[in-house]
Amino acid sequence: MLLHSTSQLLTLAGGPRRGPDPVDLGLILDGAVLVRDGLIADVGSTQELLARYPNEQRLDARGKAVLPGFIDPHTHLVWAGDRAAEFEMRLQGKTYMEIMAAGGGINATVRATRGATAEELFRQTHERAEAMFRNGTTTAEAKTGYGLELQAELAQLETLVRLDEEGPLEIVPTFMPAHAVPPEFKGREDDYTRLVCERMLPMAAAWWKKRCPGKPLPFVDVFCETGACNLAQTRRILTSARNLGFPFKAHVDEFENLGGAALAVELGAVSIEHAVKTSAIEMQALGKSETVVVSLPCTPFGLAETHYTPARQMLDAGAILALASDLNPGTAWCENMQFVLALACRYLKLTPAEALAAATINAARAIRYEERLGSVEVGKQADLLILSVADFRQLAYRFGGSLVEAVIKRGHLIRVR
Repeated sequence: MLLHSTSQLLTLAGGPRRGPDPVDLGLILDGAVLVRDGLIADVGSTQELLARYPNEQRLDARGKAVLPGFIDPHTHLVWAGDRAAEFEMRLQGKTYMEIMAAGGGINATVRATRGATAEELFRQTHERAEAMFRNGTTTAEAKTGYGLELQAELAQLETLVRLDEEGPLEIVPTFMPAHAVPPEFKGREDDYTRLVCERMLPMAAAWWKKRCPGKPLPFVDVFCETGACNLAQTRRILTSARNLGFPFKAHVDEFENLGGAALAVELGAVSIEHAVKTSAIEMQALGKSETVVVSLPCTPFGLAETHYTPARQMLDAGAILALASDLNPGTAWCENMQFVLALACRYLKLTPAEALAAATINAARAIRYEERLGSVEVGKQADLLILSVADFRQLAYRFGGSLVEAVIKRGHLIRVR
């Protein structure tokens, strides 16, 4: 089909954006896109493309803005249950780490997820995936990490593979058995690290190759934080993952700086996630590296914290900055990347253009999909959003609802409003 008569066609062509310079969105006024066989076949002005393809089936955008589908490069999509009671505890003054020490936090979700049947886990996760898609997320990274033992972790991985096969939301899985130390290993953290390295990672690789033959291995992620994995344990897990051929990421600097960002750059991580307490020296290293900084503004917002990723300093250092929801049951139950953009402009001090680039082409880089997703360029997958408004800046200006009128995923039009 030929999608035409857009008010703004935001192509984001030219690869990931980095550094402090103003972001070029590749804006085409009154733009048009030709879609064939699920791919973008041509891009230009409405006048040019209507003349070039007079017999093509047409879709009139009616003066609305069109942009690449949102990519959410950090979610904990698959879990069972909820932690609404802990939200009330936080309002009463309990910290996240205090709640974890009392048996809540991640371990509460671990108990619920371990106890769920495969169909219960799939149903609950499917509902969240549908909500993400309705709000304009066309591709999402999604982590395990609420099993913390091999079979429960593989059950989460199976749920993610099933969701991806069903669609329309495209899922990029991450294996994360080192999301926390399970309660049965309390005081034996090194033993759990050894189990992850010597059994869980090799078994996950073998399971994946049998379940998804020919597909690249999923990512591996580690939570490098006080109360989770220390720096030495993080190094061992990421090194083991790398030796097995896994690409890898790292949760770092959410509450304390343990040196995780520097370690991630040293080892060649695809991205670091959170990066709230990252040091100035580490920011300079990130600016010289290809490791993407994935900021998660919903998390400090959900915790009523005042410290966010120092995004402007990251950009000044030359880093590649992406945005994600951190969708999870404890701190950020948010399925809407539009709200992430709104927070990023207010608390990370990004411009609407910077926020949009961070949620599309830069987010694609954070999951190694920038060659086929994240921008409107010939040969890329036709994942597009048609907004209900003419100006993309409304996405960050307004919040609390959805401005996505229709989603095009792999060339298929899906009305969501």
